[in-house]
Amino acid sequence: MQGQIKNIIFDLGGVIYAIDYHKTITAFKNLGIKNFDKLFAKAAQQNIFDDLETGNISKSEFFVEINLLIQDYLTDNQITEAWNAMLLQFMPEALSCLDEISSDYRLFLLSNTNEIHIEFITNQVGEENFKSFCARFEKVYLSHEIGKRKPHAKVFDYIINEKKLKKDETLFIDDSIQHVQGAIKAGLQGYHLEKGESISNFFREE
Repeated sequence: MQGQIKNIIFDLGGVIYAIDYHKTITAFKNLGIKNFDKLFAKAAQQNIFDDLETGNISKSEFFVEINLLIQDYLTDNQITEAWNAMLLQFMPEALSCLDEISSDYRLFLLSNTNEIHIEFITNQVGEENFKSFCARFEKVYLSHEIGKRKPHAKVFDYIINEKKLKKDETLFIDDSIQHVQGAIKAGLQGYHLEKGESISNFFREE
């Protein structure tokens, strides 16, 4: 990385909070949707997930879209539980790392997420604990609230402009290479956190 980093934008899932997409695919298969892995890819192509993550459709509309996609009927609760199956837990080591570096950098969170997942995480840890987590950052940017998502340049520009940051002083850390590439293309510095790697290891190496 070039230059002095003063600001860090973190991804949430896979960086600070553990997720496993295969658990959601398995959960839908257990509900009788045997080809959900293919449907999952089809839904992505049809922008169903993008629309949910940018707030263009509500969770109620998402449930309808999923049933249309699978050509079957699942209850809202069944879809919610299967959709949330990918969500595991906060990574204690990552939380400790955030606390350790908070005095050295301006910290921000940028997550492609949705109302259903945030409700689950909030209930999982408790509302006060979730507020305490968010308080670790100068600001939390959730895609479904701001109507923008990674890897598009406009979401990075939105943060840079709102917080009056310098792009060459801002590092974006994500476990998805396409999101990191999007940040770099937008002019930020980027770091791809590979599978099995933790942010605590990254900062120790620094």
